[in-house]
Amino acid sequence: MFKQTVRVTSSILIIGDSGYRGLQKIHANTLLPIRHKADIDKLSDEQKATRKATNKAISSIRMKIEHIIGRIKRFKIVAEKYRNRLKRLLLRFNLICGIINFERLCY
Repeated sequence: MFKQTVRVTSSILIIGDSGYRGLQKIHANTLLPIRHKADIDKLSDEQKATRKATNKAISSIRMKIEHIIGRIKRFKIVAEKYRNRLKRLLLRFNLICGIINFERLCY
């Protein structure tokens, strides 16, 4: 579905979760968490620490993005079917994003 709907240049970094496995084959500039493998006991302590630190850094970035998406969904513009004129969908979506950005600046 990603291949059919999204067109991304190779210079953009995509940060995804484990649900986006295989995206690295399509888009080279992708950052995904390192999976927990069955042979984790064979890794050295340094490799385990590096893996854990990398996954924590990725999840902290994604957490901020997920919170913003949750704020957008509170306005119900993407959570439910849009029943107004499609010409105004982008305008209203941009207004909602502007309100959310304004709230973020006020904190």
